[in-house]
Amino acid sequence: MADAEGSGVTVPHTALAPDILRAVIESFVLREGTDYGERELSLDDKVRRVVRLLERGDARIVFDPRTESVDVVTKERRV
Repeated sequence: MADAEGSGVTVPHTALAPDILRAVIESFVLREGTDYGERELSLDDKVRRVVRLLERGDARIVFDPRTESVDVVTKERRV
């Protein structure tokens, strides 16, 4: 299914192998430089937070065929 902007295809996180899913999430977490509040979280903690967002439907994985890239899109930018 195309995303709201029409530039990508939503990929269910359950359709990805666990190692691929983790790589996509790690790339997102490391690239985003998100703010996690007063205490710094480990990479594993950040990955777990994004997995929970995906499971709740508050984030989704989008493949952009134009750039052949994959990204995590959240309903709000703070993860």
